[in-house]
Amino acid sequence: MTQGNGQHPVPPTRLTFGEKFRLQTWLLGVIAFGIVLYMLIAAKFVLISLAIAIILFSLTSDAINSIARVRIGPIRISNGVASLVAVLLIASALLTLSGLVLAQINMVVSTTLSYTDQAQRAIAQAFAWMGADVEEAVLSSIRTIEVTGYIRTAAGQAGNILSGVVLVILFMGFLFAERIWFSTKLRNLMGDPEQAELVGKIMGSIVRSVNYYLLVKAFVSGITGLLVYGLMTLFGLELAAAMGILTFVLNFIPNLGSIIATVVVGLVAYVQVADLATALVIFAASGAIQFTVGNVIDPMLMGRTLRLSSFGIIISLAFWGLVWGVVGMFLAVPIMVGVMIVCSHIPALRPVAVLLSREGLPIVTLPATGTPAVQTDLDRRSRKPAA
Repeated sequence: MTQGNGQHPVPPTRLTFGEKFRLQTWLLGVIAFGIVLYMLIAAKFVLISLAIAIILFSLTSDAINSIARVRIGPIRISNGVASLVAVLLIASALLTLSGLVLAQINMVVSTTLSYTDQAQRAIAQAFAWMGADVEEAVLSSIRTIEVTGYIRTAAGQAGNILSGVVLVILFMGFLFAERIWFSTKLRNLMGDPEQAELVGKIMGSIVRSVNYYLLVKAFVSGITGLLVYGLMTLFGLELAAAMGILTFVLNFIPNLGSIIATVVVGLVAYVQVADLATALVIFAASGAIQFTVGNVIDPMLMGRTLRLSSFGIIISLAFWGLVWGVVGMFLAVPIMVGVMIVCSHIPALRPVAVLLSREGLPIVTLPATGTPAVQTDLDRRSRKPAA
C-alpha cells in the first residue's frame, strides 16, 4: 500500500526491549517514590519518634559498651544492666527536658498575651515616619488579626511533646533490648561474614559522623544560647531564658536557624523596650554572637568531618521540612549524612554522594579502622601503585 505520492508509508517506531525496560523501571521508581512519600507524611509522628530514638540510641551505645567493660571488684557490669540504667537515665532526662520546655512555653504564652497590645503599638510605631494616618491604618489592620487564638492553638499543639517523648522512650527501650543480638542478626542476614563486616563498618561510620556532628552542634548551640541569655539579661528584658532555649534549639537547623533566632530576639526586644535604637543594638549584638560562633568556633570544631554541600543542605531542609515540618528540618542533616555515606559505598549511587559533598569528596570508611574520613586527592594519589 502506497501513499498518494507513490512512497511507502513509514512504519510506526517501536521501542526496543531495553528501552521498554528502562521506561518501566523509571515509571515504577516514580510510583514507589510517591508511595514512600505518602507513607512518610501519613506516619510522620511515629517515624519522627523512631528517628529521634535511633539518634539517641546511637549517641549512647558507645558509652554503654564502655560501662559494660567496667569491673567493680570481681563483679562485671552486664550489657543488660548497663542498657537498663541507660534507658532509665535517658527517660528521666527526656521527661525533665519536656517538662522544662512546656513550662517555658506556658511562660511565653502568658507573657505574650500580656504584651499583645504593646506589641501591636510597637509594630505600628515603626511606620510612624510615613505619617500618622499610615500608623493608624497599620494599627487597625494588626488588631484585626486574632493573635491570641493563634497563640493558644500553638500552645495546645505543644502538648504533643509529651506524647512524642513517651513514644521515643518506648522505641529506645526496644532498641536497647535488641542491641546485644544486632551483630548476630547482621551476619545471618548478610550470609557472608566479610559483607556483614563491611555493612557494620558503614553503619559505624554513619553513627560516628552523626554523633560528632550532634555533639559539636550541641556544644556550639549551648554557647550561643548562653550568650543570648546573657545579652537579654544585661538589658533587663523578660523571656531571657526562653530566648536562650529557642536560640539553642534553632541553631540545630543549619543556615536558617541562626537567622530566625536573631530576628526573633530582635522582635522580642523591640516589643519590650519600644525603642527602635535599643532594639537594633540588641539585634546587632545577637547577630554578632551568631556570626562569631557560627563562623569561628563551629568550623574550628567541625573541621573536615562532614563537608556537606550547602546547596544540598538547603534542599534537604526544604524536603524534610515539607514532609515532617520543623522537626524534619532538625533531622535533615543527620539523614543527609547517612545517605551520603551509604551512597559513597555503592558504585551506582556514588554520583549522589559526590553531589551531596561540598567539594565532591564524600565521606568514606577506612578499611582498617572503620572510622569516617574525607577522601582527598592526596589520598587517591597515595593509593595508586608506584610506576
